Parts: sequence; C-alpha cells; structure tokens
Amino acid sequence: MDNIILTKKEEALKLLDLIDPSSLDYENWLNVGMALESVGLQASDWDTWSQSDNRYEKGECNRKWKSFRGSGKGVSISTLAMIAKEQGHNVNFGTGEYFDKVNDDEDLDMNGEIGGGSSKGEHQIIDQNWIRETPVPPCSENWKPNSDLINFLLTLFRQGEYVAYTMESFSPEDSPDKFLPKTGIFGHTREDMIDILRSSNDPLSPYNPEAGAWIRVNPFDGCGVNDSNVKDFRYALIESDEISIEKQYTILKELELPIATLVHSGGKSLHALVKIDAPTYEEYRKRVDFLYSICRKNSFSIDKQNRNPSRLSRMPGITRKGKPQYLIDTNMGKENWEEWKEWIEDINDDLPEMESLADTWDNPPELAPELIYGLLRVGHKMLVAGPSKAGKSWSLIQLCIAIAEGGVWNGFKCAQGKVLYVNLELDRPSCLNRFKVVYDKFQITNPNISNIDIWNLRGKSAPMDKLAPKLIRRALKKRYSAIIIDPIYKVITGDENSADQMAHFCNQFDKVCTELKASVICCHHHSKGTQGDKKSADRSSGSGVFSRDPDALIDLLPLTINEPTKEMIENEVICSSIKEYMRTVDPNWENTLTGDEQLVANFMRMNAETALGGDSAKLPTIINQAIQRAECISAWRIEGTLREFPSFKPRNMFFNYPVHRPDTKGMLDDALAEGSQPAWKKQTEEEKEAKEKDKKEKKDKETDDRNKLISNEFRACQESGEVITSATLAELIGVSDKTLRRYIKNHPTLTIEKSIVKEKA
Repeated sequence: MDNIILTKKEEALKLLDLIDPSSLDYENWLNVGMALESVGLQASDWDTWSQSDNRYEKGECNRKWKSFRGSGKGVSISTLAMIAKEQGHNVNFGTGEYFDKVNDDEDLDMNGEIGGGSSKGEHQIIDQNWIRETPVPPCSENWKPNSDLINFLLTLFRQGEYVAYTMESFSPEDSPDKFLPKTGIFGHTREDMIDILRSSNDPLSPYNPEAGAWIRVNPFDGCGVNDSNVKDFRYALIESDEISIEKQYTILKELELPIATLVHSGGKSLHALVKIDAPTYEEYRKRVDFLYSICRKNSFSIDKQNRNPSRLSRMPGITRKGKPQYLIDTNMGKENWEEWKEWIEDINDDLPEMESLADTWDNPPELAPELIYGLLRVGHKMLVAGPSKAGKSWSLIQLCIAIAEGGVWNGFKCAQGKVLYVNLELDRPSCLNRFKVVYDKFQITNPNISNIDIWNLRGKSAPMDKLAPKLIRRALKKRYSAIIIDPIYKVITGDENSADQMAHFCNQFDKVCTELKASVICCHHHSKGTQGDKKSADRSSGSGVFSRDPDALIDLLPLTINEPTKEMIENEVICSSIKEYMRTVDPNWENTLTGDEQLVANFMRMNAETALGGDSAKLPTIINQAIQRAECISAWRIEGTLREFPSFKPRNMFFNYPVHRPDTKGMLDDALAEGSQPAWKKQTEEEKEAKEKDKKEKKDKETDDRNKLISNEFRACQESGEVITSATLAELIGVSDKTLRRYIKNHPTLTIEKSIVKEKA
C-alpha cells in the first residue's frame, strides 16, 4: 500500500486505538496522557479511552491533565509507540501502517525502541509455542463440598474477619442463559460460616445450581462490598477463559505464583487467589499491575475485570450445571509476594552462562582493539578526573578530535573512528564554537568532522538509568567507537557517596558499552581540598566506586610553577607571538635568524625592531599580550590507573587556553603538585613526628612515676592510722597543696573530698 503521511494528532489516535488501558500500570497510564497532551490532543480523548478500564474514575483524567502542562517530563508520541510495541503491535511512524503482530525481522530505526519480536523478553519464563498441557487434579470421588469450603475459608481468612459472599444470581433480559451474582451477604464472620457448614451437609443457603455461587477474595468491614469496604488487601484474583484449563494449570505452576487457593470454576477456567499482602490500596494496585503484566507476558491472558480487591471468585463446595466448583490445592508456589517477586526478577537476569576455561584455552577470544593505544580498548570505560577549571571539557573535546582524526591525545595515539559527545553542561552555541576553536588551534587540514556527533542536553538531561536506554536507541546504528559524557554529575542517580547506589549508577555505563560495542568516556571532579599527596585513584569525589569501576582512570593534577619555569614559559610565548606577527610582515624573516636567536625573547624582539624600522609601534603591544597569556598558562600532571595495560610514567602538560599541550622540554619535571611537600620538608615533618612521640612517651613515664610515689606515700599514711589530708600528702612528696590537688585530679585510684584524700569508690 502507499504510505500515508499522518499528522501527529492522527498518529497518536491511531496508536491509542492499539493500546489496552486495562493492561497498563498507573505510571504508563499517566505517560499515555502526557503523550497525548504533548501533541495537542484534549483531556476528553484520554478520558474516553480510559473508560474501557474498570479502574476508571470519573474526573481523574481532567485533574491529572492540568498538571501535565509545562511539566517538562519529555514524554512524547514515541512513548505511545513503545507501549503499543510492548503489547505486541508493530508500528511505523508517519506511514499509517499498524499491525497486530510484530515482525521479528524488523530493523530498528533511530526512533525505534530496543525489544519486540518473539524472543524471550524481560520476565518471560514460558514460551507460548512450547506450553505443555498438564492434567488438572480431578475432584475426589469422595468429595465433601462443605469440607472443601471450610478448608478454603481457613486458608484465606483469619478468626473474626468478615467474609462477603453471594448465593443469589439473576439473568439479564438480553442474555437469559447468562447468570450474574447479586450483592449477597457481607455481615458474616468466618466462624459464622463455618458453624453453618459444620451443622449440616447443606450449603450456606439455597442457590441456583445452574449458576453456582461466588465469594469475595478479601476480608471486609461488614458494612458493604465496595473497594472502600475491603479491610485487608491480601489477595488478587487471576483467571482466564482464553486458553485450555490444562494450559492454565501448567502456567500457574511454572510461574511459581504464591497462590493461596486454586479453585476449579466448574466451567472453562481456574480461579487462583494470589497472595498480594499490600499495606495500602495504592500498593495493591501496583502489585496487581505487576502480577497481571507477568501473566500476560507468559501467555496467560487474564480477565481484565478482576483487578479490584472486592472482586468475586467462584466458591468451592458448590455445583454448577452439574459440575463441581472444587478446591484443587492451597498454598502453591512461592511462600509470599516478596519471595516470588525476587524469584521472578532473578529468573530472567540476562546473565551469560558459565563456561569452562578448557573450552577456550587453545583458542582464546581476541581482545577488543585499542581505541587509545596503551590506555583504552573499544567497549571499555574510562574516567577523566580533575579539579574545577582544569580544562577537562576542553581536553575531552581534544579527545573527540583525536579519535575523529586518528590523532594524538595527551601523547597517546588514537585509532580513528566515530565519536558521540554528550554535552550536559554547555549551551549549544558555546559547545559547537569550542569544537571550531580547537580545530582552528591545531590547524588540521581537511578535518573529518563528519566523524563527530554532538548531543546537546543542557537543561534536558535525565538520570543515567533513564538516559541510557534513550542513548542506546538513538546510537544503535551509528557504529560509534566512543561515547563521551561530560560531566557525569549531571546524570548521577542516588547518593554520590553511597557505594551500592554508585555501583548501580556505573552499571548503566556497562549497558551502553555492551549494547553499542563502544567505549564510554566520562568526566568527573575531584573531592574538596588539596590532592597532591593522594594516589590518583583516591582523588575523585564521592564513593571509591568511581575510581574502581572504569578500566582506565586518567587524573589531572595541578602543578605549582616556580619562578624559573614561569620565565621560560614567558620566553616561549613571546618568541612564538613575535614569529607569528613577523610572518604577516615578512614570511622570510625567520630565515635571517640563527637557531639560538629564535629561542631567546630579547634577541627576537631586537631583530624584529631592526627589521620593522619605524613600523615597530605594534610590537610592544604584541609582547605585552604574550606576557598576559603566559601568566594564564597552568601546568598539569597526568597520572593513570589502568586495568588492561601497564602503568605509564606520569606526563606533564601545559593548559594554554584552549588546548592542553605536552611539556616536550622537561620544564615541569621537578614541579610539585599543588598541596604536596618537597622531600626535604617531608623528612623534617617525619622527624618532628618522632620528636613529638618521644616527648609524649617521656611525659607519660613521668606521670606514671609520680602516681606511684603518691600511692606509696598514701599507703604509708594509711598504715599509721593517720587522717590523710591533701596538705599532709603534699608535704610528703614535696609539692604545694594546689599542685597535689592537680595531680590527684588525674590519679587513677585516689580522689579528694573536703581536703581528705581517699580511694575512689
């Protein structure tokens, strides 16, 4: 068929028709509303669509709609496409083509979502093509209906709880063969019902044997049968009429659901009451949404009307059209909700299988190619860390260019490839101009600028766990060698100082590396304070996970430039500036100078003045500007902690705005990191510590000796039977009464009370 170009509103409505609202959890229901609002549709469109869900509440759509305007949540029409795909549909944006079955061979485009097809997805345990049919245990030949119901009640309800049930039914006028339950009884406790059942073999009350009877799945308050009367959100009902009863039984068992009771309905379905044990109605909705989602993903199509906690289920111990409604089993599967959810989350962990080393010993897999030679492999992670104003962003822009051109970064050769720069901090014009400035500074002819893509997300970024799937989707076909994210603090999820939260955060980068087969390079900042005496792995802010997680950690450490080095830097900048200016006046001027004359600023200035004659008025300004630039040049030492390669010798760099350049002349070899101390000073500090230690030991010995003397004189006075005053004891040891009192204050066994020296109690 010919492609049909639809407006966004038309496309959104087409997508909306594919989505079943009853199968969505609360968050995705809200996302649908925000997506509709983003394309200019009305709250009434959302409200009309929502009414097919039995959870629908009148007025709720309008209330929520008002909060969507200007929310900045970034939900768009693509969200509708994603939800439609999750429900098994295939959609092609802008074509008007919508299919009920997903094409397994569909190739993802840049606006597509990862997933789809018939392969096992998240939380999928059962392959619908291989569901076996397990026979359902039949009703016992010696079936005792009342005992069945008593067992059911004892399993589900506690002593004194009100149980709601109905034995009465009616037939709608348009469907005389169909039976529906009436409101029924809600003022009986569990004990009331059991007493009736034990008193005779009759059912609780008369009922229509063609219709059967029903019981509500949760305890009530005894005042009604609405959701508001539910006393405890303990169970949820799941049933299906769309697959054979044998397949139902198979799926329920294989899903290990925490089923409290499983009842044969006497018809086409099994009724399972699953342990939900939710503390609130809101939590009940979330857990039931999750439960229904798992069942749906595993080919168990659930009746959409069974979500609410006041739902009726088939009562065991009753016959229906000659067939028994009987209790098949109790307490099946996992013990409780928490145990089951943990199991269901773990069962599809997508972890690789274990393998024997013997299988690859003679033919080991090839290592990933090197992206930055001697530093980083393709598909690995690197962190660039440094203090503020270290020019980290400029350095990463240089790295982008080095990869795009197959050039050199900080002295390391790079393999040529495509690179994506994720800009989270700079506004778009500043970011794009920076690339232009750096390219111009390096004077690269025929630049491979098509190898660099930039994703400007300032003001639009999301936490990394939300950003990662969006990044993967957009970059899936680009074949990037590297993804550079600058800086990571903009996308951190959780507490930066929490090891477990940062481990989860760093795992997002692993996902990007794995899905895109590209290196991920990030930028982070140092913690506060001087870092000179710390190891490079200990300088990054936050949890130590930041330094342990990457395969390569590159750290920028500021250096202190001494006066002789400052003079050399100034000399070089002046020489370079004079050369640059003189080339515009006389391109052959440099050929008139010797090599040594080109290295000394004073010689350069004098020769330039001679060559310019009376036209040298601009020269002082050029020299003064060069001096000012020289004063702004900072010095840095690059250190690294590597996992895949041997450590490299620290490298010294100058940051001469806007680029970092290696110190090729060794001017910074003896430079000290800011905050560190020279060796001779450290030795003095060590000596000072030793001296303080000796002094303390001497003082402690003097205190011990003095306390022994005081104790001995005190015991001697005790033996003579004298009353021992502080004045007496002071005289005996040869100190003043005031001094003795100070000594006694810190004595381990003696004290003074009203001038009398006594032993401590």
